Amino acid sequence: MAFTGDILPHSPLVARAQRNAQGFSPMFADITPLIASADLAICHLETPIAPLGEALSTFPFFGVPPTITNAIALAGFDRCSTASNHTYDRGVKGIDATVNALLASGVQQSGMARTPDEISPHIFDVKGIAISHLSYTFSYNGLSLPTDQEWRSALIDTDRILRDAHTAREMGAEAVIVSMHWGNEMSNQLNSQQILVADALTKSGDVDLIIGHHAHVVQPIKKVNGVWVIYGMGNVLSNLPTDERWPASSQDAAVFTTTLHRNTAGKISFDTPVVHPTWVDKQNGWIIRDIQKSLANPIAAGINAQELELSLGRTTRVLGDFIAR
Repeated sequence: MAFTGDILPHSPLVARAQRNAQGFSPMFADITPLIASADLAICHLETPIAPLGEALSTFPFFGVPPTITNAIALAGFDRCSTASNHTYDRGVKGIDATVNALLASGVQQSGMARTPDEISPHIFDVKGIAISHLSYTFSYNGLSLPTDQEWRSALIDTDRILRDAHTAREMGAEAVIVSMHWGNEMSNQLNSQQILVADALTKSGDVDLIIGHHAHVVQPIKKVNGVWVIYGMGNVLSNLPTDERWPASSQDAAVFTTTLHRNTAGKISFDTPVVHPTWVDKQNGWIIRDIQKSLANPIAAGINAQELELSLGRTTRVLGDFIAR
């Protein structure tokens, strides 16, 4: 399995994609082999799609082109988590547009809903193993879903997540993966919500893997109550300005891989996660660089190896024990 963090198409990214013959796809090309080789690949699409006939927009209220979903599909992603603090930026029409665009591209999602049933736990099959994928966010940036449509997305509420995970188990899920949009922006350190919620979920016995995003920098990986928690996967694609507003590490991320096993007794387990560091090369078209591959031949990559080394060093300080060898 393969997982990545925030896909956050800011205005310069959108403008470049509109100039590219293949849209956003060239940005993902370098990591496509890692993604496409997985039996299950899950991304996090942080921003809603702009409703048909409405203008595109980026920060603070995002509404991005539907063509981002084509690139996600062509990169090899099977699913996206979509619950984020930007979920409701373009209202219920934005939620509908996002789900429709992903499904039209052949990508499933968890975290947004066009109907009450879509936010409920669902089961899907990966190589004969029944899996459920759930998605939650810490907030909607001060916005509120309509009182009669609060089912449109899902906030982080420990009791609710535990109920959903247990429901998934009762439906036949052998593995439950939970995507969490949480943490403090720009901080590699875990906050109290992350620590407390991860502890409660992992000790329940109903959650098998937690994958996190939102901090816009990578955060630690820890085994909590015997369950792997990847707290923060960084920005796999963004244009956050690395000046006084955002640290250089806001362009660092990784493809996180792990293997799921079922033993002869039917017990499910995940291997130790493996980190494949990435860096957004803004100077050459916002290409998501597979750092280790690029460093093996930096001239072919067309980039100054120093930038790659600096990014690798930052990621190593947080995730060094897990980086691919």
